Amino acid sequence: MSGPTAAEADRHSRSAALTLALTLPGDTVLYLLLPLHAAEFGVTLAEAGILLAANRLVRILGYGQVAGLYTRRGPRTACCFAAIAAALATLGYATLSGVWALLIARLLWGLAFAAMNIANQALPTALPEGAARRSGRARSIVAVGPMVGLLAGAALAEVAGPRPVFMVLGVIALLAIPAALRLPSEPEGKLASGPRFALPAALDVWSFCFGLTLDGLFVIGLSLLAAEALPTGAGLAAGAALALRYAAEILLSPAGGALAHRVGAKPLLVGLSIAAAGGLALLGWGGLLLWPAAVATVLIRALLQPLPGPVAAEENPGPARVPALARQATWRDIGAGTGPLLAGVLLPLLPALVLWGGAAALLTGASLALRRR
Repeated sequence: MSGPTAAEADRHSRSAALTLALTLPGDTVLYLLLPLHAAEFGVTLAEAGILLAANRLVRILGYGQVAGLYTRRGPRTACCFAAIAAALATLGYATLSGVWALLIARLLWGLAFAAMNIANQALPTALPEGAARRSGRARSIVAVGPMVGLLAGAALAEVAGPRPVFMVLGVIALLAIPAALRLPSEPEGKLASGPRFALPAALDVWSFCFGLTLDGLFVIGLSLLAAEALPTGAGLAAGAALALRYAAEILLSPAGGALAHRVGAKPLLVGLSIAAAGGLALLGWGGLLLWPAAVATVLIRALLQPLPGPVAAEENPGPARVPALARQATWRDIGAGTGPLLAGVLLPLLPALVLWGGAAALLTGASLALRRR
């Protein structure tokens, strides 16, 4: 298969981003509403935690198979199936009760997201020239859906409860199917072969540390900070804090991609990662530094978001590109799934300076190792 033109790569990236933007709110809003309204879904708080982690678990186990489907059948087929599955999962949140029924919906969503996430990394990097800029613009489009969903979902849930929120989001997710139909139908090509089990590369280790610290520990900490600041409206406060992440991505991810186009994706990724680690370290000092450090970390994280895909594609050209993208996404999911578990155990036990200082040291070490590679 010949490579796409620049115009085709731009168009395909936009379509993939729109597909994910329309389906992602069902998942992000569930993270907000399920713990707050667990009884209305027929689950305990502990079961809610299992359900929220289940989609990551199935992705960790299934990314390789989904990547194989993507390369064999092409982005259009993979993302059409994914959009349908995501809509069904979100409608399931509106209608199903009990841990087992909701678990099926969560597993379905996890596999759907895996396909759409691969598309949103593979299509912007299908043409090396301009890959970082396309990744930044695509990430900005994707972030619109969760940001609007979190703000509107939190407000609607206050009035009507959580179930109608997911009914609305499920209908909106169906609109992703026409966007997925605009994706290319040609297969990516032969999947690169290699050992099924191998030691993680430096980028995989960085992805794990990024997921652990900035997707896991930091996001949980941000929600707790917001809830403590506005205890009488904890749901709205947590929703606004989570929406802030996506608002920052809308504004800054294109800038991160454009800057990477000029200075290189990998050097920028390393530098911004170390800066984000500095923000995490400042969180541990608390006091007057707390909110400035939190906001600075949110902004740096937004600049970082579009960079891992172009770095992985640059280091793994040709048939190795899609497997490498799936592998680094898997390691990020492992880290992001571990982060909330550690937060639940460590936040009550460790001083803030130790917790956030340790997270900062971990991210800094992984970033420096990536630079030396």
